[in-house]
Amino acid sequence: MQTTMPDIADTAPALQTGKLDWVGMGEIELPFIFESHNIAPINVIAKARAFVNLYKEDAKGIHMSRLFLALDTLSTEQHVNPQTLAQALDAFITSHDDLSDRAQIEFKFELPLRRKSLLSGKVGWKNYPIHLISKINQGTLSFELMVDVTYSSTCPCSAALARQLIQNAFAEKFTDSQLDKQAVHEWLGSTEGIVATPHSQRSIANVKVKLDSKIESFDVVGLIDAIESELKTPVQAAVKREDEQEFARLNGQNLMFCEDAARKIKALLEAQSYADYWLQINHYESLHAHDAVAIAVKGVANGYTA
Repeated sequence: MQTTMPDIADTAPALQTGKLDWVGMGEIELPFIFESHNIAPINVIAKARAFVNLYKEDAKGIHMSRLFLALDTLSTEQHVNPQTLAQALDAFITSHDDLSDRAQIEFKFELPLRRKSLLSGKVGWKNYPIHLISKINQGTLSFELMVDVTYSSTCPCSAALARQLIQNAFAEKFTDSQLDKQAVHEWLGSTEGIVATPHSQRSIANVKVKLDSKIESFDVVGLIDAIESELKTPVQAAVKREDEQEFARLNGQNLMFCEDAARKIKALLEAQSYADYWLQINHYESLHAHDAVAIAVKGVANGYTA
C-alpha cells in the first residue's frame, strides 16, 4: 500500500511566528563550469551558499531540497554566467511561491589563470580567490564580485633609511676627492657596498565591486589585470633570473605604504565607474608583528560601508 509522505514544511504549524531575512544552506560543495570574458569556460569547485527569505510569518520553513536541486542543475547542465544565475534565482523564488520574494546565491572558489612572467616569457598557473554574490530582490537582480590580488609592497620609509646607510658607507669608503669609476662600480656590486636593503612584504588587495544588473558576461580577468597593472608588483608564477631582477626593479620603483596602494586602487575603481565598491589593503609586515591595513569605499547612499 502506497502512502503519501508527510511534508512538515507545508503542513506543520510554526513553533513561533515571525519573518526571517534568510533561510537556506551553506558550505555546499559544488563543481561547475565558470564563464568569464577573455578566458575559455573553466571547471572550478566552489563552496556555495543558497538562501531565500521567509516572509510568511506562520510558515514552518522553506523547501531546502528545491534550492539544492536548482544548484545541481546549474552545476551539471549549465555554465555559470549572469543568465544562468538569474534563472537559478528565479527558480528559488518560483519554487517558494507565497513564502519568498528574495533569493541569494554565493560562490567562493579559486580561479586558476595562466600568467606570463615579466621578461622571460615563461608561463605558469596562479590561483585567484573569487567571491561571487548574486541576488534577486522583488524582481530586481544584482551581482557583486570580490577578488583577492596578491602583490609585493616595499616600504618607502625603509627604503629611505637603507639609502642613507649606503650613502654613509660610500662616504667612509671613498674619502678621496678623485674617484675611480671602476672601483666605485665594483663596490656598488658588492655586499660591502649595499649595506642595507628596504623591507618588503607579501600583500593582498581585497576588492569588491557592484556590477551592472544587465551585464551579459562577467569580466573577472579584466578586473584582476587592472588591479595588478595599477599596483605594478603582483606576485609571479614562473620566474627566471631576469624576471626576478625585473621584479626587484619594479619593487624599487613602486615604493608604497598601505595608504598609497589603497589610493591607487580607489582611483582605478572611480575611473571605471562602478556603481559601488569596497576595498581593503593588507600589508603583512615583515618588520612589525602586526599588519598595516587601509580600507576605502565609494561612499554612495545605502552602499558599502567601511
